Amino acid sequence: GRLNADNARFLLLAVLILLYMLCGAAVFSAIELPTEREAKERWEERLENFTRRHNLSRAELRGFLREYEEANVAGIRVDDIRPRWDFTGAFYFVGTVVSTIGFGMTTPVTVGGKIFLIFYGLIGCAGTILFFNLFLERLITVIAFVMKSCHERQLRRKGVLPHSSRRGSGTSEVDSLAGWKPSVYYVMLILCVASLIISCCASAMYTPIEGWSYFDSLYFCFVAFSTIGFGDLVSSQNIKYESQGLYRFGNFVFILMGVCCIYSLFNVISIVIKQSINWILKKLSCKCCHRCQRRLFRSRRNVVMPGNVRGQRNISIETDAVNESDTDGRRLSGEMISMKDFLASNKVSLAIMQKQLSETANGYPRQMSCNSKQNGFSGGVGALAIMNNRLAETSVDR
Repeated sequence: GRLNADNARFLLLAVLILLYMLCGAAVFSAIELPTEREAKERWEERLENFTRRHNLSRAELRGFLREYEEANVAGIRVDDIRPRWDFTGAFYFVGTVVSTIGFGMTTPVTVGGKIFLIFYGLIGCAGTILFFNLFLERLITVIAFVMKSCHERQLRRKGVLPHSSRRGSGTSEVDSLAGWKPSVYYVMLILCVASLIISCCASAMYTPIEGWSYFDSLYFCFVAFSTIGFGDLVSSQNIKYESQGLYRFGNFVFILMGVCCIYSLFNVISIVIKQSINWILKKLSCKCCHRCQRRLFRSRRNVVMPGNVRGQRNISIETDAVNESDTDGRRLSGEMISMKDFLASNKVSLAIMQKQLSETANGYPRQMSCNSKQNGFSGGVGALAIMNNRLAETSVDR
């Protein structure tokens, strides 16, 4: 049933994520480990030269460095930087909290600050996720509307739709576009281009002002916009900038727009991953079904094998993965069946036909188009549900 199918998708996704993590760990270890060893050797050599030059013991010097590490956690740096906990610094900090970026360059050190952060982050993160979901819903609505308008223009150029048709003026245009909805791949391409444009523009601002290379600026944009937030590069940390107020406002706008676009892009990519998992499971189930059918046909006696077996059915959400029964096997093989067996084997199809006739009689002929394209995940959860619902709604309503 549906539960077994969902469990299979969950297990397959868990295995794929684990394999993806193992491959990523192997690649990063091969790339970064030699550089880490070289840096450690250089540091040990410098530490040895420093202790010999100033006649210090290694234990005293290491104790001093540990004290500096504690000061570094509290926000003290060798170079002069702006205060971490003035109002602008605190506002930047709460922005990294509610957006779940969490750079880590500023953290509360008092017990009261840590307790307040727990409750503050609980409400703030939930509210920001809600904002991202609402932004995603409106963004998908706009993208789908634009894509549907372009699709209508293409149909008019090909002569499928009359040029004189207008919204509400007739049913030909509605009937021609009733089953159409925007492709998730086009939506993903649009969000990729938008995220790339925002990242390139933001990097062009960070490179001269922060003194980073353009590649480092692009790296910072991805880490910040994706809310990974390593904290190795953090913007707006110096004491003074040229046009400081304008720069901080631009920094806030770029981070907000980037996080919204990358969040939407991640949800679209997750839908593509869903489809890939469904495709893999479908291929695996098809092989198993063909083997079972061959065993079923071989086990029957006095039966004439048909020349062409019926093609695979498209199971909609109403049928919900109905399996072939023994009566179906006899019908495929050419055996005579009774009317009772025929009605029992086709009760789902008859129920769907009755529902469609009832909806047509009551003036709702197009309700099925919104749900007929649902896949095995049945709409998804959270942002995935918003993506699927909006893509389905915009395929019928404008």
